[in-house]
Amino acid sequence: MGQASETPATWQVLDTEYLFRRPWLTLRRDRVQLPSGAVIDEYYVWEYPPWVNVVAVAQDGRLVLVRQYRHALGAVHFELPAGVVDPDDPDLLAAARRELLEETGYGGGEWSPLLVSSANSATHNNLTHSFLAVGVAPVAAPAPEATEDLRVSLVTRAEARELAVGGGMVQALHLAPLLTYLFAHDEHTQRTAGA
Repeated sequence: MGQASETPATWQVLDTEYLFRRPWLTLRRDRVQLPSGAVIDEYYVWEYPPWVNVVAVAQDGRLVLVRQYRHALGAVHFELPAGVVDPDDPDLLAAARRELLEETGYGGGEWSPLLVSSANSATHNNLTHSFLAVGVAPVAAPAPEATEDLRVSLVTRAEARELAVGGGMVQALHLAPLLTYLFAHDEHTQRTAGA
């Protein structure tokens, strides 16, 4: 990790004002003082609940992905099964399991934490918690929300790599865990092949 260095100091919040509060959009303006003493009068922060997504590997080794239209981009791309942690979800893992089941109908398998990431740590206050679910299988019909129009796709690891580098998946918070999984799987395969 290189040479150890002093940890940067945190900023002091002098004042906070909420400018907009809606279920999917909360914006606040902070007045902050930096460790240097400089003051930023208007620093904007988007507040969101935690997000979850799942790198789901079916029993046959293929990955369970979804395709959907995203209005801000005006395009359809592949994504991981994902969503917002609901207030009634008992924990992050339960939220991830719920999202996978709702969006794809897949469940079961062995689950483990994979990655924690931020959409933009300068402006977003939440984190995305990614899970790896290995050995999932269809257990129910998908039941997406009324605002979701999803297509479930099973892809091989090679096809997933092509989606990641070829532009078929563009959501950064989905690419990061997918590439983490693919990299770790490739590393494991190389180590066991060389043993």
